[in-house]
Amino acid sequence: MINYVSAEEAVSVVKSGDRIFSHGSACTPNFLLNELAKQSHRLQNVEMVSITQQGDVAIAQPGYEGSFKINSLFVSTPVRQAVNSERGDFVPIFLSEIPILFKNNILPLDVAIITVSPPDKHGYVTLGTSVDIARSAVDTAKIVIAQVNPKMPRTHGDGMVHVSKIDKFVWHEEELMTIDYGAKAGEEEAKIGKYVAELIDDKATIQMGIGTIPDAVLKSLGNHKDLGIHTEMLS
Repeated sequence: MINYVSAEEAVSVVKSGDRIFSHGSACTPNFLLNELAKQSHRLQNVEMVSITQQGDVAIAQPGYEGSFKINSLFVSTPVRQAVNSERGDFVPIFLSEIPILFKNNILPLDVAIITVSPPDKHGYVTLGTSVDIARSAVDTAKIVIAQVNPKMPRTHGDGMVHVSKIDKFVWHEEELMTIDYGAKAGEEEAKIGKYVAELIDDKATIQMGIGTIPDAVLKSLGNHKDLGIHTEMLS
């Protein structure tokens, strides 16, 4: 039986000087991060480590300089201003090498804050839409706090985590964040997408980034056949 607690109680385990991992992309646990921001008065020099963050990431906003340092391994819009200031850092690294930082104690994690799907009858939650480096963070962090969202898709494979690995559970239902990169695309982006698509053969395997250009390329692939996808991200 899982004991769900309030967000206030869950993040109260964070202490000054901790290094915290924050789940990324559509799994960004903003409900818990916003509660952490409310407790900034008791915290100093807390280092936040993450890749893509999405939504209203309160702790990255001005006013929390003394409490939270932003150490980004993949800069995204919500943390860009903080990373470009004295309170932030950017570590250029391949995505596949980030788990090594956690496992080899180069960036040892005190706390991992994640978003998961609800547990099944066997006691397993999943890391949902963003397994990526979160798997390693969960495996190595001293404390794991989970925001359980019933709208988070259940995914299989390496994203399954037994509830015994999680120290604090917070139930919070909310829609997953979505971003339409293609909404800003104009004629120039559409032309670039068309030209790039012409270079791709049928039956090719593609790797995609995120942004207006990759989306424009995807929109121009409608007549292609038997394409394969091998990619860390796909918008």
